[in-house]
Amino acid sequence: MMQCTDIHDRYLIRLITKKAILYTEMVTTGAIIHGNCMHQLDFRPEIEHPIAVQLGGSDPHDLSVCAKLCEQLGYDEINLNVGCPSERVQKGAFGACLMLEPNLVSECINAMQNSVDIPITVKCRIGVDKNDDLDFLFNFIEKIKNPKFHTLIVHARSAILKGLSPRQNRQIPPLKYNHVTEAKKAFPDLEIIINGGIIDIDESVEHLQNVDGVMLGRSAYDNPMILKHVDSRIYGVEDTMLDRKEILQDYLEYCIQQSANGFPYSRTLKHVFGINRGMANAKTYRKLILESMQTNELKSHVNDLVAMV
Repeated sequence: MMQCTDIHDRYLIRLITKKAILYTEMVTTGAIIHGNCMHQLDFRPEIEHPIAVQLGGSDPHDLSVCAKLCEQLGYDEINLNVGCPSERVQKGAFGACLMLEPNLVSECINAMQNSVDIPITVKCRIGVDKNDDLDFLFNFIEKIKNPKFHTLIVHARSAILKGLSPRQNRQIPPLKYNHVTEAKKAFPDLEIIINGGIIDIDESVEHLQNVDGVMLGRSAYDNPMILKHVDSRIYGVEDTMLDRKEILQDYLEYCIQQSANGFPYSRTLKHVFGINRGMANAKTYRKLILESMQTNELKSHVNDLVAMV
């Protein structure tokens, strides 16, 4: 979810659900230690908790340093990405290719656990290339788990490291939800969270009969309003009282404030392309959002945009 679940998108999601756990876009250890990307770790503690930071890396020492920094910043969880299949990530020797090196992943987990008190979790695929049987997944889990490791998030597709783009890797490898449910049976003491191709809360509730949690990614980004009843249906508390128009009104006002702080509308408005997904005037709405992004002018369009949701 790089360039998607940034601080602006998370502001939008918190207008819709107060309880769902939020995850940052993946931030690499190299970018944190050697780059100029500390802004990617910014978050608003007054509204964003519970929130996890997702790290990309394969050097135990570097991950340890970054985990400690993230704990000091106030994050609730450190999530290690062992599932991203992009070639750029592979060149950095992390992401999905790390599933082929479970002993190294175990070292990374231990290094972070020895540096922080907050939970260390892992997000992986069910396999890599042709290594996609249950034995491969179970062997990976067996080698990375330890007494302090409690949560594994599993995207129910294999990662194809060569020949497929990241987008194709989210679509072409077949979904094998049964691999994730079998992992839960084989490792009952682990919290197993399922991810991949899940489109709404109804489907999420069905999965919760077999696993401990559900992670929504692209479906929630492309259609944020599917999260409207997460708090009541999943967490058993009252939903936020804002309707779709109020959510958009609040977010557009936020975008105007952020523009004054130096964030162009191309950075902030992209997150609401799908807020009226499926509605009759969705195409006209998206066209006006795009115009606002291209011209970097929003104030004159706010009323028209809100009227279309």
